Amino acid sequence: MVRRNMEKFTNVMQWGKLLLPLSSIRFYPPPFVLRNPVLEGVTSAINDGCEVAVLVFNIKNMNELSEELSQSVFLHFKKQIKKFFRIAVELEIEKQNVITLHDFYGDSLTLYIKVDDARLCLSEIDSLMKKITSLVERSLHKHYPSIQPIFVTGYMFVEKKYYSLNDSIERAHRQAIAMAEKRVKSEFNEMVFSVKRIISKKDIILLAQPIIKIATKEICALEMLTRGPKGTLLESPLPLFSVARQTGMLYELEMIVIEKVLGQIKATRCRQDIFVNCTPLTLGNIRFTRDLKNLMQQYKGISAKQITFEVTETDSIEGLKNFIYNLKMLRLMGFRIAMDDTGAGYSSLSTIGEIMPDIIKIDRSVIQNIDKNSLKESMLKGIMLIAREAGSLVVAEGIENEEEASVLMRHNVDLAQGYFYARPSALVNSMAT
Repeated sequence: MVRRNMEKFTNVMQWGKLLLPLSSIRFYPPPFVLRNPVLEGVTSAINDGCEVAVLVFNIKNMNELSEELSQSVFLHFKKQIKKFFRIAVELEIEKQNVITLHDFYGDSLTLYIKVDDARLCLSEIDSLMKKITSLVERSLHKHYPSIQPIFVTGYMFVEKKYYSLNDSIERAHRQAIAMAEKRVKSEFNEMVFSVKRIISKKDIILLAQPIIKIATKEICALEMLTRGPKGTLLESPLPLFSVARQTGMLYELEMIVIEKVLGQIKATRCRQDIFVNCTPLTLGNIRFTRDLKNLMQQYKGISAKQITFEVTETDSIEGLKNFIYNLKMLRLMGFRIAMDDTGAGYSSLSTIGEIMPDIIKIDRSVIQNIDKNSLKESMLKGIMLIAREAGSLVVAEGIENEEEASVLMRHNVDLAQGYFYARPSALVNSMAT
């Protein structure tokens, strides 16, 4: 009877929490169906312009401890863990920055905190987790000197841009657990978040490099080149796109690049042809043509005929189901296709037959010192022959001196770009005209 009354009292207390303000259910809120305190708190933080970090604390050897200890000791041990974590969190984090600390998912504890974007530093998050864990370990050792729990931690940030904030919260939680179970170096973790931040803020810089008609030295097109935020590790395009690719954010980054290119064309009233690099992974994405149509609708007045998509040759197109179909759709829409880096990467010459590009860009590895290397000159002749058969224009990349330029002129190469002609610079009205 007493036990039944206690259970009834506990249930009433749990349901009674539905009526409490969010600040009163920060710590270990019950998993409500009618109310989601995590979603409420995260939504409020994001509306305030803050980032939300998901911190996971897990005991790696929990199963072994459950087998070593009696049931009563083990249950008391778990209860004490929750108590000590709450104390540690209250000591280390300002109250207004704690969204929730809960134990909804198995043996791990998950802490959601609000972080001021202006002061965000991932190394501080790392340090905070270590301090909390250390405080808990010391408290546990004092009460259970013979028990040695092994803590593992991980963290991730909630993506604001995700189509469903609730899904974004769950996704960030899964990623944080994955990091806890297989710890990633904080330096790499910081770059992961940096890419997410670049995408969410569209924080990239575009430079334009002229493409020159060799016979007349006229500017006939511009290639748009991407840089990350100035002064950061991801300023250079190689680490920027490399991290984006490894973390599954390449498509989002490349779509931001296309959007920014269209914005600059409109802002400068550019009338030159514009070249934009795109990987086969993005061009073969099932969403690509639909998303591109939506972007073109946003920037009405820009003709698809003005845009050439350069297919970078750092990827193999094999196994990309929608790649060739999407290229056909792009051509029907009026876009042109160029094949970048010909002469380097995967089976360039055989790929030409599949893509049938409007423009073939010869990689700088072929052009460099071509005036001193007869084998490279023979390679140039071969690519020129294939281009003529395919009906493609040829652009030579990476021209750095007059001697290299003279070889290209001798072989009637159509177009060229490189520091010998012009360095990349911001797209401005004077360049556009």
